[in-house]
Amino acid sequence: MAEHNILGIGSRVKHPAYGEGVVIRIHKVAYDVCFMTYGIKAVGKEYEGWEIIEAIEPEAEVTFTQAEKSLMKILRHWSDITQVIELGDKWVDGTMILKPGESGLQEKEIPIDTFFHKIVMVRDRLRVMEQRINSSKNLSDEEKVNLQQYITRIYGSLTTFNVLFKYKKDHFVGEKGGGA
Repeated sequence: MAEHNILGIGSRVKHPAYGEGVVIRIHKVAYDVCFMTYGIKAVGKEYEGWEIIEAIEPEAEVTFTQAEKSLMKILRHWSDITQVIELGDKWVDGTMILKPGESGLQEKEIPIDTFFHKIVMVRDRLRVMEQRINSSKNLSDEEKVNLQQYITRIYGSLTTFNVLFKYKKDHFVGEKGGGA
């Protein structure tokens, strides 16, 4: 069989059974493709049943480290993998106490790091939603802008929790300079 590497590492494909995936390794007769839902699957180079979303030219030599960096970049962009965000030092091992306004009801204590993790997950999922809106082929530009404005307002509502973050670069940012 003649070797024909038409896809390089980082190429994006859409398989009829496995959905969207990324080529992460090239073998003599097959690609290892990481699919969002089904994990890593080997697909023959001769397979023609998938749609090539974005073809990357194969490089002569790709190191494992380069492939790993490419995969991490793609997964961060297209999935809801959570990056490590640090809780402010003053809150480490702290407890959040929710005290009801009605007497006789019990207080609820929640470890701050548990609450913080949930806030970070909300932010990460908003970012994924934002990416999916921006890449949607079914929404008009006007619809995308309208949805983006709602997401920006949600970020603005979450700025209250910025006090929990260790670094300012991780803060929620809403609308700047007034607005709706």
